[in-house]
Amino acid sequence: MKYVRIDKILPDDLVKEIQKYIQGEYVYIPCLPEKRKRWGEKSKSRDSLKDRNEKILNQYIGGQSISNLAEEFFLSHSSIKKIVYNKDK
Repeated sequence: MKYVRIDKILPDDLVKEIQKYIQGEYVYIPCLPEKRKRWGEKSKSRDSLKDRNEKILNQYIGGQSISNLAEEFFLSHSSIKKIVYNKDK
């Protein structure tokens, strides 16, 4: 998380009002709920996992065994089963 000096981004009168409540401390201002990103959206991890899971599913449909897929993708058998038997396809 990157810190930003409040006096660099807010008007002086607003800074003075905030200083009535807090001085020289860190304050976290959360995002609005509609602006929040889901896990992995910013780092693109979500997309990477989706692509990996599609590859696993396609290889399974193409005849690869769960054991071979687990070895190739360094996942447990149960993780591969969750991916290939997922009902939300």
